[in-house]
Amino acid sequence: MKIHFLVLISILILAPKIISAQKKNIPFNDPKIQYEGRISFSDSTASLNWSGSSISLNFKGSEISAILKDVDTANYYNVILDDTVISKIQLDTIKKSYILASGLSKGKHKIQLYKRTEWGKGQTFFYGFETNKNDKILSKSKPKKKKMEFYGDSITCGYGNEVQNGNDSGTGHFENHYLTYGAITARHFDAQFSCIATSGIGVMVSWFPTIMSDIYDLTNPHDKNTKWNFNNYTPDIVVINLFQNDSWIVNLPKNGEFIKKFGGQKPNEDFIIKSYENFVKSIREKYPNASIICALGSMDATKEGSKWPNYIKKAVGNLNDKKIYTHFFEYKNTPGHPKISEQKAMADSLIAFIDATIKW
Repeated sequence: MKIHFLVLISILILAPKIISAQKKNIPFNDPKIQYEGRISFSDSTASLNWSGSSISLNFKGSEISAILKDVDTANYYNVILDDTVISKIQLDTIKKSYILASGLSKGKHKIQLYKRTEWGKGQTFFYGFETNKNDKILSKSKPKKKKMEFYGDSITCGYGNEVQNGNDSGTGHFENHYLTYGAITARHFDAQFSCIATSGIGVMVSWFPTIMSDIYDLTNPHDKNTKWNFNNYTPDIVVINLFQNDSWIVNLPKNGEFIKKFGGQKPNEDFIIKSYENFVKSIREKYPNASIICALGSMDATKEGSKWPNYIKKAVGNLNDKKIYTHFFEYKNTPGHPKISEQKAMADSLIAFIDATIKW
C-alpha cells in the first residue's frame, strides 16, 4: 500500500510538469507576434488600452491560447481565426490562459485578438500565446502598405453598436469596435489601423475634465507620462470625427465642465473655430505628409440646420492646406448611437469619399 501511495503522490507531483512540458510558450516580445494599434511594452508584458488594438500570430497547430490579465472585467475581445470572428471573450482580473481556438485542421492558421472595447473599460496585459509543444510558429504576415488613424468619440468607439432594441448601452458587452466605420474602412483598403477615441470626449469640452488634446499623444490615456513616439507609426490618412459632444455641452451652462472651461459665457464662433484649428494643427505637426479628413456625424451635429459642419469648414479653410479635407456623414435620424448598419453606412460614405478624393 505504501508503495502504491508513493507512486500516486509522485504522479500527482509530476503531472503539472508533464502537462506544462506539452505546451510551447510564445512570449509577448517574440518577433513573430504582430501588433497593430498604439500599444506599450514593459519587461514582462504588452499593454493594450485603445479600441481596435490587436495581436496576431501565424502558426501550424490544432490549438492556441493566450495568457492575459485585465485591470477590470469590462473589456471584451474578438477572437478572429483566419480572418473570421469566431467568438468573443470577457477578461478577468486574474492572470490566466484563455483557449482561443482548438480542434483546428492541419495547416497554417492566423489567430488575432482584437480589442472591442474602449480605454474607459480598463487596461489589458498580454503575456504571450501558448500552443502545443510540437506546433510550429510561423513568420508574421507582411506589413500592410497603407496606414490609417482615427481620432474620435463614442461614435468612433462603437458605443452600444450591438444593441438590438435601438436603445443605448454603455456596457462592454454591446460595444464592438471591429464593426465601426473606421475599422470597416481600414479593412476595405487593407490598411494598418490605429484608433484614438473615447466616449464623451470633445475638442473644447467633454463630459469629464479631459479633452482630446490632453490624450491624443499618449500610449496609456490613464498616465500622462506615457508619451507616444509618433515616429513609430505614420499614417497615410488621418480621420478626425469630433465636435459631437462639444455641440451638446456648449448649450448646458450649468454643466460642471462647461463652467470649468467657459465660466459663465458660452464660447463664440471664433473661439470654436480656433479650437478646432489648433487641434488639427497638432495632428499636422505630427504627420506633415498625411491626408487629413475632418469628419463629423452621423448623430445630430450633422442634422439639417446644425452650425457645426460650417465651423469645421471655416477652420479647414483657415488652415489653407490642400491635403486637409472635410467630410460629413448624413444625420442618421434614429435614437441613440449608430448601430451596426449605420456604422456600415458611414464606412460606405467614407470609402466613397476617399476613392474620389485621395490618391494613395
